[in-house]
Amino acid sequence: MSIWQQRLSGSSNNRPKDHRDAYQRDKARILHSAAFRRLQSKTQVLSVGHHDFYRTRLTHSLEVAQVGTGLTSQLRQHEKVLQSKELQALIPSEPLIEALCLAHDLGHPPFGHGGEVALNYMMRKNGGFEGNAQTFRIISQLEPYTEHYGMDLTRRTCLGLLKYPTLIPNNIKNCEGNNNYLIKSAEWKPFKGIYQDDEPAFNWVMAEFSTNDINQFCTVDNNKTIYKSFDASIMELADDIAYGVHDLEDAIVLGHVTEEQWLEQALPELQKIDNLWSQKYSEQISEMLFSNKHHLRKNAIGALVNHLITSIDVTATHQAFSPTQLQYNATLSTSALPLLDVLKRFVFDNLIMHPEIQQLEFRGQRILMAMFDAFTTDPQRLLPIAIRAEYDAAANPNRVICDHLASMSDEQATRTYKTMFTN
Repeated sequence: MSIWQQRLSGSSNNRPKDHRDAYQRDKARILHSAAFRRLQSKTQVLSVGHHDFYRTRLTHSLEVAQVGTGLTSQLRQHEKVLQSKELQALIPSEPLIEALCLAHDLGHPPFGHGGEVALNYMMRKNGGFEGNAQTFRIISQLEPYTEHYGMDLTRRTCLGLLKYPTLIPNNIKNCEGNNNYLIKSAEWKPFKGIYQDDEPAFNWVMAEFSTNDINQFCTVDNNKTIYKSFDASIMELADDIAYGVHDLEDAIVLGHVTEEQWLEQALPELQKIDNLWSQKYSEQISEMLFSNKHHLRKNAIGALVNHLITSIDVTATHQAFSPTQLQYNATLSTSALPLLDVLKRFVFDNLIMHPEIQQLEFRGQRILMAMFDAFTTDPQRLLPIAIRAEYDAAANPNRVICDHLASMSDEQATRTYKTMFTN
């Protein structure tokens, strides 16, 4: 067995006549997990329950998986890959990249980034909170596929889910905070990394690398790492493309952005960037995006996705990493990257930061902070019985409360809050 197909438990758990490979089993464990099903009721951008058209975390994850397989198919035909047996062996299989893309958002809490900020603030003295760190915690410990090892995924799958391979400081900010839940979101953006509580699993993933490789790979700049594995770079690109293009579609269809905003902010940028495709087709794409004919808008969305997927490249990380997983990253071409940046910036400025969206995030943020305070004040009285037992046995009991709140759907968190605080 390859070291990359090993599991933390040491068990292969192969059942009779099961001919699937290790990554097919990883994908199945993710698909059938409770954590994955909960994504159907967690906010992507727009709050769950306000409309039945737009994307949830679950549908977003499915689309990321689709884009991810498109990227790997394109990579297999890339000139650099065809000329290098080393790169050919490095391209992840379809089940592996699907597993990474399906799992990448498992750790997101209810209420989107408002929930992430809330839990990070409440855990400021106990290791912080961050969505990617929570994903790693779910797959390596929390999801009850095994008794002690979570989903017990392969080492390569775990490595691919380490977007930020470093440990988060336990005391993330030397600040007492305040108790009225009125905090500035920008001041409490999470430190990107893995919880100290999950250091043993993190060390197991990294165990096959040399000390020099680990020290370089875990380099931190501006509160986040600067390197990731090859598989993680594909997954992150797929996530960015889905965010920039598919969330744009939601914003247009539901009227959260206008054609006037697009023509004023995005189109001029698309016409002036150094991208011949964008210069030639951006005006036509703009007309199709805001057409009242649904098939034209879908065609425009498909054209944008296709251009980005077919602009994939492979670049060296410019460091003397010994394992190939760390030597290379999948990147967009220098002409396509500015196009994606324009799309992402437009979505962020006009949808994510829209006051209506931010007010809903703030509401969710306040809900989680209030419940966290209540549970920590009187855990024996208020925590569910099963969670109480985990709390009593934990070395970091606040992490158990954080896990409990992070696992909730938007609806469950709202319902629990109403039960505890309102009539």
